[in-house]
Amino acid sequence: MSEDDSTHQDATHAAMPAEAGRVPRKRLTGIDAARGLALIGLTAIHFLPAENEQTHEATLSWTLFSGDSAALFALLAGVGLAFATGGRHPRTGRRMTGARVGVAVRALLIFALGVAINSLMPEDPPAFNILTYYGIFFVLTIPFLHLPARTLFLSAAGFAVAAPVLMLELGDQVPEFSSGNPTVIDVLTDPGATLAQLLLTGTYPALPYLTYLLVGLGIGRLHLHHVEIQTRLLVIGVGLAVTARLASWLVLYIFGGYHQLTHAASLDEETLAGILIWGPDDALPAGSWWWLAITTPHTNMPLAIAWSLGVSLAALGAFLLLARKVGPWLLPLSAMGAMTLTLYSTQLVLLSFELHYDQPQLWFLLYLVLAAIFALAWKRAFGQGPLERLVSTAAKKASTTVLPSSSGADRE
Repeated sequence: MSEDDSTHQDATHAAMPAEAGRVPRKRLTGIDAARGLALIGLTAIHFLPAENEQTHEATLSWTLFSGDSAALFALLAGVGLAFATGGRHPRTGRRMTGARVGVAVRALLIFALGVAINSLMPEDPPAFNILTYYGIFFVLTIPFLHLPARTLFLSAAGFAVAAPVLMLELGDQVPEFSSGNPTVIDVLTDPGATLAQLLLTGTYPALPYLTYLLVGLGIGRLHLHHVEIQTRLLVIGVGLAVTARLASWLVLYIFGGYHQLTHAASLDEETLAGILIWGPDDALPAGSWWWLAITTPHTNMPLAIAWSLGVSLAALGAFLLLARKVGPWLLPLSAMGAMTLTLYSTQLVLLSFELHYDQPQLWFLLYLVLAAIFALAWKRAFGQGPLERLVSTAAKKASTTVLPSSSGADRE
């Protein structure tokens, strides 16, 4: 999701607003294209089976997209927040205060949209809605919006380590959530369990996911139009992903972590192998810090975060570089990526009818084709997506309430 929130960013990709004769930079198509890929990844996870019926192994779609698509969305949401708050030169004074108010309003609207959609979902949902979590993501980023890139990267590293430790330490002490997709009723009747789910125990817990948001926020403070920065994102991303997987393999299979987990967590090898592929049904079993070494999707352990972050950085760098050469060919992808809030929300409503189970591949392809056609047509006719425009307009109006009404509004 982007600056607009859940998955998109509508913020113009100029690093700074036009001022003092400065010409705004061209929108970075590669960012929208990367967001479009993240939407395709989540769509694959939602529609397509995770397990091969014959071999009982993970399907290609699960292997490619599980966990990483959501991480890419969160990373790009951070980039969008950076663009919306000054790009390379973070706003200060009242303009930053206004930006914080706008982000808070954006968070509230996305959270409200998320819980409204959740009320349509069956008890055993076909998908877990990330929008509800996004509202929390944005609220938690507000204190970090003024920080420079280096501080943001260091803060992200802190969350990548501290949040997993907190999850293991508190996993069996926090209240269990009652719904995979929290509704308004859950928020009102069981606020403690709902908050614990959104922060620590849910599918997209906000505390570990702040790693992706803060890295994205830091990336948005860089010279993203420069080919050197784009290349570094690709190289660092590949290096980080490879290092995370290699470190996990060494700890688990060379230094005895796998053996330790079977004993400390009282697991047989078949159960442990299943957790390492699919993740646990609920929280990771208590009793061992060796869980910190796994890279299983949605476990949100340090090396799992590092892997998904590396994949996300590499994807962003690759699309930024590709857009320099073949930008027009990425138009269907970038058009979808520019209005992911609208398309993702529509997808969840469609999934709530549970029509796709008999022919998942057909529904997957049908959705993508219709989403691409709609995005291209709407973008050409109206520009910003419908939900994106609604959220963006409300956020901008809220942010202007703290600015002077005179011509000095832009002064810090």
